[in-house]
Amino acid sequence: MKTAIRRFALLSSCLVLSSQLFAEPKRPECIAPAKPGGGFDLTCKLAQSGLKDEGLLESPMRVTYMPGGVGAVAYNAVIAQRADDPSTITAFSSGSLLNLAQGKFGRYDETDVRWLAGIGTDYGAISVRADAPYKNLDELIAAVKKDPSSVVFGAGATIGGQDWMQTALIARAAGVDPKKLRYVAFEGGGETLTAMLGGHVQVTSSGLGEVAPQLEAGKIRVLAVLSDDRLPGKLSDIPTAKEQGYDISWPVIRGFYMGPEVSDEDFNWWKTQFDTLLADEDFAKLRAQRDLFPLSMTGDELKTFVNKQVADYKELAAEFGLVK
Repeated sequence: MKTAIRRFALLSSCLVLSSQLFAEPKRPECIAPAKPGGGFDLTCKLAQSGLKDEGLLESPMRVTYMPGGVGAVAYNAVIAQRADDPSTITAFSSGSLLNLAQGKFGRYDETDVRWLAGIGTDYGAISVRADAPYKNLDELIAAVKKDPSSVVFGAGATIGGQDWMQTALIARAAGVDPKKLRYVAFEGGGETLTAMLGGHVQVTSSGLGEVAPQLEAGKIRVLAVLSDDRLPGKLSDIPTAKEQGYDISWPVIRGFYMGPEVSDEDFNWWKTQFDTLLADEDFAKLRAQRDLFPLSMTGDELKTFVNKQVADYKELAAEFGLVK
């Protein structure tokens, strides 16, 4: 009897292993739906490193870039051209969900892809060059109130996008009409930061993780992080908007989705790899090195979260007259 049980257990293990080997993609790819250097790039490269370091992918995962519409081009391309592709995962952020809430991804909505994994949380940040005259949000807002045209805000999205929304919320809290802000849209956070360092815009609204390397290098100053409390470790010196009198918080989820027709077998293979990765202490350290904070959601849990977030964003967008 014991021998039969052992044989059954061995057979079951072989079947599971065979299934996993069969489902593993041959040419894994992560699409960053913007140009290099921004939050989507950060997200893909975090997964690329983590999956490789933990031995969860036999083949190296390549990162490709598909800019356009702050995620819209990639979203449409995955649904229309890679609907059943088992090898491709695509990065998304809270900004993607905000755009979906406003119908900016064309005829597709949040139900048209398979939400795979949320792997970390970033927070919104308002930054200026290190030599800028503004030392805090009050000084920045005072300058805007005195002469709205004197301060140019740069952000990796169009009006109504996540980066614009962060500045609009602060402006509204300060009694400034967001429509009076001078705003320049870029295709991704990397371009925005480059423009600010070059003096073409004075303020950058972004995710903190996107600008953290330049902060560490002493090239920028973060006037405020949009978290409920100060962040730990090396970021603890950055004041929150809340402690400066602006009751604004903006967490940024970073994660991945797949095409709508990806088989359950292939989807669950990826889900298993991310479940394993997210439970690993070494990955937690890797995520912290990218200045991201813990968040672990996969499959149905992430899908529920996304649906709720999009519904909330629809209400927020309506407050600013961005949707009918």
